[in-house]
Amino acid sequence: MKKVIIYQVLPRLYGNANNTNKEYGTIDENGAGKMSAFDNKVLKELHDMGVTHIWYTGIIRHASKTDYRKYGVPLSDPVNVKGNAGSPYAICDYYDVDPDIADDVKNRMGEFSELVERTHKAGLKIIIDFVPNHTAVEYNGTFKPFTDENYYPGRLHDGDWTDTAKLNYENKNTWQKMVDILLFWAALGVDGVRCDMAEMVTVDFWEFATKKIRDQYPDFIFIGEVYNPAEYRNYAGKGGFDYLYDKVGMYDTIRQVTTGMTPAYRITEQWQKVDDIKDKMLYFLENHDEQRVASEFFAKDGRNGFPALVTNVFMTKAPFMIYFGQEYGEKAMDKEGYGGVDGRTTIFDYWTPTSVHHKTMGKLTKEEKEVFDVYKKVLTLANKEKALREGDFFDLMYVNPASDHFDNGRQYAFLRKSGDETVLVCTNFSDRDANVKVRIPAHAFDFMSLPTGKHASMELLSGKKGTFVLNPDDSVSLTIPAHFAVAWKIKK
Repeated sequence: MKKVIIYQVLPRLYGNANNTNKEYGTIDENGAGKMSAFDNKVLKELHDMGVTHIWYTGIIRHASKTDYRKYGVPLSDPVNVKGNAGSPYAICDYYDVDPDIADDVKNRMGEFSELVERTHKAGLKIIIDFVPNHTAVEYNGTFKPFTDENYYPGRLHDGDWTDTAKLNYENKNTWQKMVDILLFWAALGVDGVRCDMAEMVTVDFWEFATKKIRDQYPDFIFIGEVYNPAEYRNYAGKGGFDYLYDKVGMYDTIRQVTTGMTPAYRITEQWQKVDDIKDKMLYFLENHDEQRVASEFFAKDGRNGFPALVTNVFMTKAPFMIYFGQEYGEKAMDKEGYGGVDGRTTIFDYWTPTSVHHKTMGKLTKEEKEVFDVYKKVLTLANKEKALREGDFFDLMYVNPASDHFDNGRQYAFLRKSGDETVLVCTNFSDRDANVKVRIPAHAFDFMSLPTGKHASMELLSGKKGTFVLNPDDSVSLTIPAHFAVAWKIKK
């Protein structure tokens, strides 16, 4: 059993050596990353960082203002395109690879197959986007095309989704068309899909689709972008989803803890709400929709996000996802064009994120290296250490209220245990070093069969060695650096 660590990346923005970064620049001015950037070296580096799955965002051809008509690709009406590059979620052809990310546009499907082969050879699994709720306003795929009956009357979405047309799931023909698309990509070697706005499509469809795919591909993974907690169990159960976004619960809360807007003990409330499906909840601190941790809108420095990282990665067996550049502290404070200065890395423009460009050129800053080193340490420990990979979880917050020895508003403590190995984790969201005493209740000793007495121990993040004395209802003393954590491994 392995803990799933997902690396989301937009190939169009990754590995682009062009650093012009002109606002509203064209592909000729700003360039674009290619699938070939994910060579054996890059994929090995990701694998060595602890990644198990790569979510390649924007693989399928979508609406764009770039002209590829000489390659037989219809030109989208610019009125219906956001930015120059367009949204990866305004699909023009479910059976085609986006030409922007190919070195040889004519051979873009072949290049994707080579990417699949390289990725699998590196020991990684592949996830791509599946966009079931809508297409681009102009869907121009010629293979198994969509017709008016596949769309709702009026077609266009209201609100901000002006570049899309809504699909009609009251028509069972739409169901089969979408299953055919999933089977097509599965046959090409894709291991799973992240399903965009999954909750906007009926659970009955997902029950139908997941069963159809798994009849032929039993290990195929479905990840659902679902924001309504009241529907989690429907999608995780009847709908057949392996994992669901934990956005409105865990993400929103741990972000507020990081920024000092809510106390750390409220993290407990969030795992308790989904405890019966806890291993299906996908934790993350960044993705293409959310603001970067290091942006001025969030924590202002990637290092300030370390306590949230350790908490989310070490808490449970559930998967964890990072967004490319997060591991270097990407700030995303650029004025790219359609994206604007919003603390997010644009998905609509041709651009090169600063930290990713530094990585591409082999010139990471001292701060970027520092962030990377911690991410690599945390992500690799998640699978290296048995207790963190598959151990039982015990929340210690209920016996550690606010006191002179423990600030439950800025520290969060828990145990993980498997076999004869126990890990005591305490994260410090404060901007000051903390000297704390963490009480371990008798119930934890009974529930987890914790060892009593004196034990040699090692702090996993620093390598520091020490000795712990464990007894029911006693406390252990910990020193935790500001904006950081400790994870003490105690062997029986």
